[in-house]
Amino acid sequence: MKIGIDLGGSHIAIGLINYENKIVEKVEKRLTEVEKEDIRRHIEDYIIENVNKLRMKNEIEEIGIAVPGTIYDGTILKSVNLGFEQYNLQQILERQIGMPIKIRNDAKCAALAENKLGALKGKSRVLFLTLGTGIGGAVIIDGKLLDTGKYPGLEIGHMIIEKDGRECKCGNHGCFERYASMKILKNALRKEWGLTESTRGQELLSMLRSGREETSVQEFIDYLSIGIANLINIFEPEAVGIGGSFVFFENILLNKLKKNIIDKNLLFNKREKLDIVTAVLGNDAGIIGAVL
Repeated sequence: MKIGIDLGGSHIAIGLINYENKIVEKVEKRLTEVEKEDIRRHIEDYIIENVNKLRMKNEIEEIGIAVPGTIYDGTILKSVNLGFEQYNLQQILERQIGMPIKIRNDAKCAALAENKLGALKGKSRVLFLTLGTGIGGAVIIDGKLLDTGKYPGLEIGHMIIEKDGRECKCGNHGCFERYASMKILKNALRKEWGLTESTRGQELLSMLRSGREETSVQEFIDYLSIGIANLINIFEPEAVGIGGSFVFFENILLNKLKKNIIDKNLLFNKREKLDIVTAVLGNDAGIIGAVL
């Protein structure tokens, strides 16, 4: 058995994975604002406690962790949405748990899972985006992640799409994820409808489905279209996969996105149909990909 861990900007999910790469047991936790003030301790404590519980009942061969940001040799060099720099989480956990641990970028883990087992299965050249607190990305060519050396690259969330635009946590202005992450969409809807941050994504989705009027969705779609079209023009993938909480809003957003890219002629090589699909493994893709 293996343990896969997905560490996000606002949650931790830990899954027990069998030899068929299926999750047979899972625990997860949303990080509160108070916990985020001492996020390293809460992450370490939660992982150590739950991994040890799983190890008491199962023989574990491997542990993998999917983390947003730039990872090299077990160290999180930079994770903007978690506020980490030069954080050797691997070493800390290995010392406490007593077995080897692998740490990789979360979008790349999810991309591997979707390419091997999910929506992008059978495709040899794919682009994958995760839309959540921020935006992550991966490119797979002939079944392998695009290798850019020490700095894994594909920080598409920090591709600048608006000159002198909104300030980003990375220190730049106009980054893609400041316009087209799911967090940005949800916050825009809350503001437009006069709601507080306590209104969860599921409630916002229900309001959209009920036909409540909004203008935030079109602005979000416009920016997301620009970013994805840029990436398609560069990599010309067979298919584009989108994961993260975008998946839950698929019925509201996906067809609008495809139509917007085509109707506005954003692609250099024109086509009548776009193969853009949502992740079928959902938020489990990071957990599974962490051990692939």
